[in-house]
Amino acid sequence: MNVDYIEKGTGKTVILIHSSGAGNKQWRSLMDFLSDDYHLIAPNLFGYGATNEWINHKPQTLEDQAELIRPFIPSDGSNFSIVGHSFGGSVAMMAAKLFKDCVDKLILIEPNPFYLLKDITNAASYNEVMALHDCIKTNGASENWELAAKVFADYWNGAGTWAAMDQIRRTKFTKVLKPNVHEWDAVLNEKTPLKDWATFLPIDTTVLRCTETVQSINDIVNLMSSEIKDWKCINYSEGGHMAPLSRPDIINPIISAALQGDG
Repeated sequence: MNVDYIEKGTGKTVILIHSSGAGNKQWRSLMDFLSDDYHLIAPNLFGYGATNEWINHKPQTLEDQAELIRPFIPSDGSNFSIVGHSFGGSVAMMAAKLFKDCVDKLILIEPNPFYLLKDITNAASYNEVMALHDCIKTNGASENWELAAKVFADYWNGAGTWAAMDQIRRTKFTKVLKPNVHEWDAVLNEKTPLKDWATFLPIDTTVLRCTETVQSINDIVNLMSSEIKDWKCINYSEGGHMAPLSRPDIINPIISAALQGDG
């Protein structure tokens, strides 16, 4: 098994877990920002960069993805922190559960554990998510990846995002989206009740959310905030769901403060 990764800096280890359709290069700005104080490691999840594609004949799980960070846990037994964005936030939650004895701080940027939406009173968010799921699964199976990429890009980045891309960007985005077809299984089939995450994850958990995010993420963060009072929730006003890429000037200082304990 090959896990592709990049690293930078020295100090306490912080593992960065990327979102769907991005890959570990989404963290380059944050790594530059924090490298004087931390040893930053950003692995690629299944199917991104040179990390093996998902080929198992079973649905992918969050635990499958979380196991990819095992090689990067400090060998000296020291604690480390995890930052995860979107799907990477869900993977980060599972990683913090698996390695809870040595995880110090957990920072979740708009995490997407969509299974939590199944039982909410307002079904609009879950229906919204399932419509996107059906689009990716159906068009992925028929190799109509460009349509899948268009719908995905416009959902997470806003209507018109795909139309504004040139053909080179469209081609790159379409290619990097393909692992997402398996990631849906991981975020929809998880069974851990929300209240149990309070037991498994660090008290020092910070959840970041844009005030203008999509409804599904907004509802997930609201659920987390109402159920787990010890976690910190920090709102930011610009950049939307993809702010770690589009507005690192906003996100990077928030992450830095949370790692320092000031979040």
